[in-house]
Amino acid sequence: MPLISHFFGILIHIYSEKNEQHHTPHFHAKYAGQRAAYSFDGTLLEGELPRKQHRLIQAWCEIRQDELNAAWEAWNESGEIVKIEGFK
Repeated sequence: MPLISHFFGILIHIYSEKNEQHHTPHFHAKYAGQRAAYSFDGTLLEGELPRKQHRLIQAWCEIRQDELNAAWEAWNESGEIVKIEGFK
């Protein structure tokens, strides 16, 4: 899974199977051995992260939703990996 962003120890990856109808655009987050999947509006789809990291991801989604959509489209259309700035 291509890494598109990272902040405060949270790694954000985007992935979808080529030539397959994929469900809701989403990303995968990893933190301290835990994993979760989120929609671009910050809704938790699968997994679990600590509450603090979950809230950081939700705030990041709110700020970066347009960039997430653009990264999803680029990845699915051409396999291009678009990096998105995290929090500093």
